[in-house]
Amino acid sequence: MLPKIVSSSEVYGETKAPFAGVPIAGILGDQQAATFGQACFETGMAKNTYGTGNFMLLNTGEEIVPSENGLLTTVCYKIGDKPAIYALEGSIAVTGSLVQWLRDNMKMFDSAPEVEQLAETVEDNGGAYFVPAFSGLFAPYWKADARGALVGLTRYVNRGHIARAVLEATAYQTREVLDAMEADSGVKLAELKVDGGMTANETLMQFQADQLGVDVVRPVVAETTALGAAYAAGIAVGYWEGEQDVIDNWAEDKRWSPSMDEGERDRLYRNWKKAVERTFDWVDDDVKE
Repeated sequence: MLPKIVSSSEVYGETKAPFAGVPIAGILGDQQAATFGQACFETGMAKNTYGTGNFMLLNTGEEIVPSENGLLTTVCYKIGDKPAIYALEGSIAVTGSLVQWLRDNMKMFDSAPEVEQLAETVEDNGGAYFVPAFSGLFAPYWKADARGALVGLTRYVNRGHIARAVLEATAYQTREVLDAMEADSGVKLAELKVDGGMTANETLMQFQADQLGVDVVRPVVAETTALGAAYAAGIAVGYWEGEQDVIDNWAEDKRWSPSMDEGERDRLYRNWKKAVERTFDWVDDDVKE
């Protein structure tokens, strides 16, 4: 038996002392709240949160779309008596935490934002690809026996190339998830709304747009998870009327548009796919962890 889907935005009860009488009025999962805060209310709209890992959700409307490409099918939100809205979700285990690994384990810089400065010292990845399968691969592969690999190394590769490969890994993994979403839903993404700490990295965001072939858009308020939860609660108590208020309040901060030649874009992605395959089936009886 699965639980009944109820409204994400209604008054469920009130707090008791010492803050008695405060309505408890909104309930959304972490990524669902971010999707709500990003005003992704139309079928085919998607957001991607960039943190220690990445989490992308694509609104599929009232239709439940079972994934055949390694994604999760989830409830997105439900407002009042309206039908529930569903989504496809793709989870990526290691993105921002790979930057932390370079900082903490490899001592390549002192603070995470410095990875961008280091990556900007070179023009490309120098042929290096970093697949961060530290604990296996999540969507769309779901391979627990994969392990991380840095491939394509030559004597030409330096610290800057590795820093760039680390940033590019996030963009490639995001493209893999988006490809799976488009295959499952039959919807071609028009633009990707982004949020989270890594969206401050201009180099990454531009490369993300280049790899996806669509605009990448960051809102003024980047902490969209808290924002979405606040909207759900506010709608429940009448502070906002509904989704249209969320749409009206959403504001664009910056937009990155694709600028890479399509042939180069696809060449880089083919090499990434080749690198990913090198990480498969690593854990066996001979490997001790």
